[in-house]
Amino acid sequence: MSLTRYEPAHARLQRSELAVPGSQPALFRKALDGDADYVFLDLEDAVAPADKEQARTYVIAGLLEHDWKGGGRGKTICVRVNGIDTHYMYRDVVDVVEQAGHKLDIVLVPKVGVPADVYLVDALLTQIEAARRIPHRIGIEVLIETALGLANVEAIAQASRRLEAMHFGVADLAASLRARTVSIGGLNPEYPGDQWHGALVRIVTACRAYGLRAIDGPYGDFKDPEGFRAAARRAAALGYEGKWAIHPSQIALANEVFTPPAAEVERARRILVALDDAARAGRGAAQLDGRMIDAASARMAQNIVQIAAAMSLANTRA
Repeated sequence: MSLTRYEPAHARLQRSELAVPGSQPALFRKALDGDADYVFLDLEDAVAPADKEQARTYVIAGLLEHDWKGGGRGKTICVRVNGIDTHYMYRDVVDVVEQAGHKLDIVLVPKVGVPADVYLVDALLTQIEAARRIPHRIGIEVLIETALGLANVEAIAQASRRLEAMHFGVADLAASLRARTVSIGGLNPEYPGDQWHGALVRIVTACRAYGLRAIDGPYGDFKDPEGFRAAARRAAALGYEGKWAIHPSQIALANEVFTPPAAEVERARRILVALDDAARAGRGAAQLDGRMIDAASARMAQNIVQIAAAMSLANTRA
């Protein structure tokens, strides 16, 4: 192992991430009462330009009115601001965080292209937190959804100590790359394989190198549960921790895919026990069910056990 190591970001359960338009406050309570681990109130793409300012007001009121942490819910609550290339962004950050930052966990920044984009939001948050005496540090998560962002993904991953996760924004990336695709998150049958595999691998590698969580983005056809499952399973196999739900029907699917099966958790625990026994006997490796296991097996197994422990804690809170 290298002597250089980046500490993991603040741990959060993020199997399912429900997107809620900030212009529709009637949906806030439904999101609060639902089963999503993480809710983001959207001021960006889900809100028409004429509704941006009113949506900001709704989001502030929703953060203040609802108890996102109480009642055993323990949800992560986030606001997606507008991009820094718009005149809405600074007021999104200033108004929301000054008035309701004490109720906010994360600011999600879209279309990040270079590390300085993250620095700008970090600087604003730092000043507002100090001025308003907000008692906790608000995290930053970013959407990698442009060719520029993907080209700079490793540098962006190191841009701020507030940074917790990167999200794969498949729709805008497709537009940025001028890719021919059939749907948001879907695959083009003309491509011999998964056309998003390269981007997914690039993002998750940067995340794991620098201690961040990797989250898969939307699947647009919410009437296609099998398509959603297939996309989620591809992401989970690569090391992603969760996926967006653009419709409540996708929440259970995401929770299902990103929760390790009981048999997988039990095998992981058996691997750890077998290796502990081997270590006490002075051996660095062992056999389990006819297969060799070693220290690398332990690290993989520990990941699964830790995920299961987070699931158990969430169930206890609920």
